[in-house]
Amino acid sequence: MLIPTGSWIVVADGQKALFLRNAGPAKSPALHLIEKDLLENPPTRDQGTDRPGRFPDAGQGRSSVEQTDWHEFEKTRFAKGVAAHLNRAAASGGFDDLYLIAPASTLGELRANLDGKAKAQLRAEIEKDLTNHPVTKIAAALSDFEA
Repeated sequence: MLIPTGSWIVVADGQKALFLRNAGPAKSPALHLIEKDLLENPPTRDQGTDRPGRFPDAGQGRSSVEQTDWHEFEKTRFAKGVAAHLNRAAASGGFDDLYLIAPASTLGELRANLDGKAKAQLRAEIEKDLTNHPVTKIAAALSDFEA
């Protein structure tokens, strides 16, 4: 895959986002870190202490309501924040080409929350979790990807 000079590559999952820019030629990208965003997201058991709610059944007895998964809720909120950052950057002319690398669930959240200008600049989506890999491995993954 050819990544034009100046393109943004965003590598994200539900808790970490790396904003990279290609400073090299299109055929052999040289990725440089622009920004790194981390979310402190402890497990649900450490975030919510209330017991699930209960409500009366139609007959006798009571039923409980499933407990909220605060950990997943925060991952979704984080992905929406990453998309909002990309929307602002696209609107201000921060990039012409955008490439997203993320697990399927994060890609879905990002895609759903990108506005028209950012979506128009989106060139490829790669369904992989590379957030904890070195930048050189991310560049290699981009080179290996067939668009």
